[in-house]
Formats: sequence, C-alpha cells, structure tokens
Amino acid sequence: MQNPLFGDSEPSPIEPDKKAGRKSSRQVEPVIPAPEWIELASSLPAHLRLGTSSWNYPGWDGLVWDGDYAETNLSRYGLSAYGKHPLFRTVSIDRSFYRPLNVAQFAEYASQVGPDFRFVVKAPSLITDALVRDESGRGMRPNAHFLNAEEAVQMFVEPALEGLGPKLGALVFQISPLPGAWLAQMPKLIDRLHRLLNSIPDLKSTAPDAVIAVEVRDPQWLTPQFVNALRATGATYCMGLHAKMPHITEQLPILRALWPGPLVCRWNLNPVHGAFGYEDARDAYEPYDKIIDPDPETRAALVRVIAGTANAGQNVFVTLSNKAEGSAPLSVIELARAIRLNTAN
Repeated sequence: MQNPLFGDSEPSPIEPDKKAGRKSSRQVEPVIPAPEWIELASSLPAHLRLGTSSWNYPGWDGLVWDGDYAETNLSRYGLSAYGKHPLFRTVSIDRSFYRPLNVAQFAEYASQVGPDFRFVVKAPSLITDALVRDESGRGMRPNAHFLNAEEAVQMFVEPALEGLGPKLGALVFQISPLPGAWLAQMPKLIDRLHRLLNSIPDLKSTAPDAVIAVEVRDPQWLTPQFVNALRATGATYCMGLHAKMPHITEQLPILRALWPGPLVCRWNLNPVHGAFGYEDARDAYEPYDKIIDPDPETRAALVRVIAGTANAGQNVFVTLSNKAEGSAPLSVIELARAIRLNTAN
C-alpha cells in the first residue's frame, strides 16, 4: 500500500493486478525506440544518467513496454526491458524504502541490466523515519531504529553493495518529515546522522561510481552543520524536488558548498498538489501515459544544474517520478530535449 507521505512506491510483487486481460508472461518486450530517443541519448553527457522512480507501470505501454502487461509482471520481469530504453541508464529502487532487501534480491536486479547501468536505492524507512507509522502514514510511536548506524550498514549498505556490485550508483537516505517537536533538536539529529554516515564502509573499491546521498523533507536540516556532516564523510546532498522543500534554486547553495562533487536529484512531486499530494497526483495522472502538469520552470533550472555538473566531469544521477508531471518516461524525454537544446546554445 502506498504511503501518502512518501509516494513513489513499488507495489509488492504478490499484489494482484486488478485489470483483466493484461499479459502475464514472464517475458516483457521492450518498446522499439523512436529514432529521436536514440539521437537524444547520443547527445547527452557521458556522466549523466537519467531514469525513473520504479518501473512497474502498465500505462507505459508504447513508452517503455511493447504490450499491456500486468503490474505484477512488470515488477518482477520488466527491469530488463526498461534497461533497453536508450534514455534510461538508471532507476530508483523505491521498494527498499518499505522493506529491506537482501543480497539475492539486489543481485537479481543487477542481473537484468547491462554493465553501464547504475541503480539509485532508497534506504529503508526503518532507518530514515523518526516514527513508526500505520498504513495510512500516521505516526504511532517513536522509531527506536531511526538513524541507527550499525543497522543502516547491516540492513542496507552492505546488502546493496554486495548484490549490485559495480552497478551501484547512489544510496539515498531519504529522511522522512519529522514531528514538530523534533525540529527543535536539529543539532542533535545532525550529530546522529554524522555518526551514521561516518560508519559506512568504503564503496569505491567495489562500485567506483557509488555515492552516499541524503535527501530531507524538512528545510530545517539545511544548515552549515548539515553541510559539514556531508562533507566530512564524503556524502552528498540529494536534491529533492518536492513541495515540502524549497524551490530548486534555493537548494543550490547546499550543492555549491559541497562542490566539486556528484549530483543526485529526485524529481518527486509537482508543487500543484501540495506537500502531501501524492494521492491527488496519482488520481490525476494515472495511468501515467501523458504529461498533465508540465513544469518547464523546474525543468529549466534542473537542466542548468545538470549541465554544470556533468560538463565538469562529475557523475549525475537524476530520477523522475510519475508524480512530477504525469508520466516519468515522457518527463525524461522532455528533460533530455531541454539538455540537448541547452548544449546546442
């Protein structure tokens, strides 16, 4: 069940598909790419990887898949077809936010994509949420595992690193919205985060492109102490484009303070739906086969950040949600077009 506070979830592989008549084959056929997609892909910077948040959407028929497949089959078998799309060189594994994955599960994902593919992986909410929540997202009690360094390494970092190997791109600790009373304890929380980040073992010897990134849902995190914790541990800031956070241009000082370094960005939710508008966005955008609410302002700002980072030889990982504009694959195409235009100018 999707938690409205977070969204971008990947449904459980055992959840039944509710639309009769969809294909249930284990073989998911990729769409034949349009010539423009191939041309766009060849024009993008080598250090840039674009992709989507999860991949299990039947509405992407004609955009990613060649056929109307059941959601459960796309979840299990669709990644190989996804990885053949010329514009997709990364994907965000969001399922790991709801339940930790083991080495074998990560290895199965890695086996389905080519050697140049890199994964963005979300840390389990068991580590990144200050509260234990019910299925509606309502906080029930404090989470004793919140920002626990030892558990973060054992439950998340080590399995992802071992299972994905050199295909690991970014490990994202997306810290969920904090209860109001906790916001007054920010220095103490940043110290705890610092200890967690400092406990993470070396990634580069196994995954040369790997980076640790921290995404937040409260602007109160964005302090010099937060920047110092990231810089001291070799982590970076994951720029979250989300209505609960400041506009992209207001987040750039954090990236400048950490420069030089990679860019990790997750374009999560269109601001027209408000800070907790995932369900509204879902209702407005399903089946995610067209752009409903284009956001050219955010796209233009993101293009400038991507260009500056990639042209300096730094890795860039950008994943887009269906909730950003209505259809993540089409948003990727529009972003690629804008990047090509920016390069031409």
